[in-house]
Amino acid sequence: MIRLEQINRSFMVGDETVHALRDINLEMNAGDYLSIMGPSGSGKSTLLNILGLLDKPDSGHYYLEGTDTTTLDETEQAVTRRDHIGFVFQSFHLIPRLTAAQNIELPLMLAGVDTAERTHKVATVMAQLGLTERAKHRPDQLSGGQRQRVAIARATIMQPALLLADEPTGNLDKHSGDEVIQTLEQLNRRGITLVVVTHDPEIGGRASRRIRMVDGAIDGDHHVTDVA
Repeated sequence: MIRLEQINRSFMVGDETVHALRDINLEMNAGDYLSIMGPSGSGKSTLLNILGLLDKPDSGHYYLEGTDTTTLDETEQAVTRRDHIGFVFQSFHLIPRLTAAQNIELPLMLAGVDTAERTHKVATVMAQLGLTERAKHRPDQLSGGQRQRVAIARATIMQPALLLADEPTGNLDKHSGDEVIQTLEQLNRRGITLVVVTHDPEIGGRASRRIRMVDGAIDGDHHVTDVA
């Protein structure tokens, strides 16, 4: 499903060149559950941005479901991102003036889905994530865990093949964080490929495949059969 070949990415910081990614080679199958861990500055977020088509590598190739995404123009990348990739961030990124249901519905509206289908899809995903009773609440009327579940619902409403979660529990207490991780894992069990970037070894240790990054390179790639 996903294949990265010799991915490199560098940035200029003042007069210094920072090699954020160095010769990254990585393959993932549909339905995999990966964590990406490593110290600050190791390249985790840069790798996530490449996977999410939010950034382009300087060299190398990124194949997503058979398509070399590095050959796509910005419009084609945006369409691919919309149709195949979901994002969950530490800071939720919900629109304050919209209700939970309206936040979740937004990707469907942007994709031109008709009203009846939007209403059905939103109701279904809210029921699956235990949000039905919060449909008309704005983000400031929701707990942190509920806001993150709304963000997850919005990220998955288009039924993406790949879900990228960047420190998804970073702004949550332990109880809410555990609920969010369990929600993500339920989606993974339904077939979504899940990639979680985290500093938390307990969160990272739940994944069945654990990638460790150091200085822009993959320093470890461990497959585990018995996970939480």
